[in-house]
Amino acid sequence: MNLDALYPPIEPYDSGMLLVGDGQRIAWEVSGNPEGTPVVFLHGGPGGGTSPWQRQFFDPEKYRIVLFDQRGCGKSLPSAGDPADDLRFNTTAHLIADLELLRKNLGVEKWQVFGGSWGSALALAYAQAHPGAVSGLILRGIFTLRRIELEWFYEGGTAAIFPDLWEEFIAPIPVLERNHMIDAYHRRLFDPDPAVHVPAAIAWTKWEAATVTLRPDPELIEAMTEPAMAVPFARIENHYFMNRGWFTEGQLLENIDIIRHIPAVIVQGRHDACTPMMTAWDLHKAWPEAEFVVVDDAGHSASDPGMQQALRDAADLLAF
Repeated sequence: MNLDALYPPIEPYDSGMLLVGDGQRIAWEVSGNPEGTPVVFLHGGPGGGTSPWQRQFFDPEKYRIVLFDQRGCGKSLPSAGDPADDLRFNTTAHLIADLELLRKNLGVEKWQVFGGSWGSALALAYAQAHPGAVSGLILRGIFTLRRIELEWFYEGGTAAIFPDLWEEFIAPIPVLERNHMIDAYHRRLFDPDPAVHVPAAIAWTKWEAATVTLRPDPELIEAMTEPAMAVPFARIENHYFMNRGWFTEGQLLENIDIIRHIPAVIVQGRHDACTPMMTAWDLHKAWPEAEFVVVDDAGHSASDPGMQQALRDAADLLAF
């Protein structure tokens, strides 16, 4: 991965595991300037976890950078890769409560919230629940879990662009079950037999890994389809999509008035096949006060070079 558009690598100066209840512990870290503008990075998926390079979107002289792994993924425990992990305690409401507990434990009065893909949905939901805790928003690859968005990616829309990869995705599912792919995969991902749920998780995750970047990224596909990552990622993601994120249809767009006063930048890749620009455009129309940036040489992934530069520019803009 070429990270020339970002700030140089840095190491965290503090980290830990936060007990958030329900037998869950979330892994967190802080880097950058202890006196800088607090910012919290919300990773995608759900279930993706954080990576060290994500610290590099932020000027380490200006930002106090908080990364954490949401429930069940990354270094947080227990892992959703364990069939015994009860995902009843992994919902959007739980993640919002975890964010508030982390903010208070770190002594942060207000923080900027930076979220991409699922992280953009969580950022909007968190800001709408706690607008007084948010100083700014940077949103990338906008995703709000409306029916049309989920059906686009998992029920055949994206097949128009990636018909070869779509055939691989549907191959494990019998023909009579292919009219509801999220449901069909749910039955397999939550089967206790590893011989069933591991191949399903790899197929589910490969579909996403192969379609999120502007150009194919074999290293990303290989990393995401390792069973240790693929199983918790696929199980959490499918669990959230089965429940539509526990949002009512259009909820995040309808509640924009709650956060309209918060400085925000919306960044969208023109060639995003995972969360296509229709949702970012709907958000832009609902929230014209937010700066809207379309990156013509980017897909969905924050690792696309054009996207990296746009996100760094957005973070520089909101640094104070």
